[in-house]
Amino acid sequence: MSRDADNVRWRDPKRLWWPLALAVPTLPWQAGVLVHVTGVAALWWWGPFFAFVLVPLLDLITGTDGANPPETAVERLEQDRYYRWCTYLYLPLQFAALVWACRQWAGGALGVTGSFGLAATTGVVAGVAINTAHELGHKKEQVERRLSRLALAQSCYGHFYVEHNHGHHVRVATPEDPASSRRGESFWLFLPRTVTGSARSAWLLERRRLQRRGRPTWSRHNDVLTAWALSVALFSALGAVFGPVVLPWLLLQAVLGVGLLESVNYLEHYGLLRQRRSDGRYERVTPRHSWNSDNTVSNLFLFQLQRHSDHHANPLRRYQTLRHFDEAPQLPAGYAAMIVLAWVPPLWRRVMDPRLLAHYGGDTALTNTRTPTGRRPAPSTSPARR
Repeated sequence: MSRDADNVRWRDPKRLWWPLALAVPTLPWQAGVLVHVTGVAALWWWGPFFAFVLVPLLDLITGTDGANPPETAVERLEQDRYYRWCTYLYLPLQFAALVWACRQWAGGALGVTGSFGLAATTGVVAGVAINTAHELGHKKEQVERRLSRLALAQSCYGHFYVEHNHGHHVRVATPEDPASSRRGESFWLFLPRTVTGSARSAWLLERRRLQRRGRPTWSRHNDVLTAWALSVALFSALGAVFGPVVLPWLLLQAVLGVGLLESVNYLEHYGLLRQRRSDGRYERVTPRHSWNSDNTVSNLFLFQLQRHSDHHANPLRRYQTLRHFDEAPQLPAGYAAMIVLAWVPPLWRRVMDPRLLAHYGGDTALTNTRTPTGRRPAPSTSPARR
């Protein structure tokens, strides 16, 4: 039998494990069951414990998986709808858990500590939902794009759909990108810069697109406005059903979800820089411009987001076909552990700055470095196409 024939018969060894990602939107229910069984109210904080303690421990136990699917099997994997349903099913679970959480907040039996814990757990669901939206939003099929926008409604971050696809992927690993962190820039400095910069970029990109099509910016055709309106409608409906008491908790879980997303953004391109060519434009994106991680468990729960280098080099590839590249810089742990490290800037710099400099042979001039003033450089003249 030929090698090609063997590859065609290749089967994904993680095929039966991908539905584990659907455990994330059930975290609020898991917390409720644990509290009911044990009587320990602190278990309403199960979501953060699951994400930032349990998952890193499982990563440590299971190790990494750097294996790639053979190229002859990629087309078959891409067409296998089983993998799509693993992402589709996140949404009904996500919103069912959100409705259930509102019912608990409205019931008044949780107390302040329990309510905060449930908001934190629901915020983990919202943050990972943005990752699910990320996977869906890159695809050509209209149903997946619509599901992507719907998944973002819980976090009130619908403009991510515009900015990520048409801003970040154009400007990634450059000083002009608000979602690419710079060497020497702490997460707490990066957070306000990326939140405001991404919203501004999304608005400008959408205004430019509508102007080219001869349509008004303030209209139902504006993808940013309709995304925000979807969040307003969702929160208004939940407030009408369960009462205004749920609105502060809904806003809190959305803020926490956004914070989780931006924590991931911070570590994905920290200090990496695309160099300018002789014509003044930036070199094309390669695997060297994104930090990678092959930690098995984190990749299962995040639809292989951690193979970020291949995603940026080939953004239309589906998660099950993303590859490891030896030339991509590697994180020392999975995203779950690295997020916690990012929240402590001195520890982050102690771990990551030497790795960044080693990636560039010790030449700091090749890195994307925070300027002394901290000001954003002048925008690039490279057009963003939609």
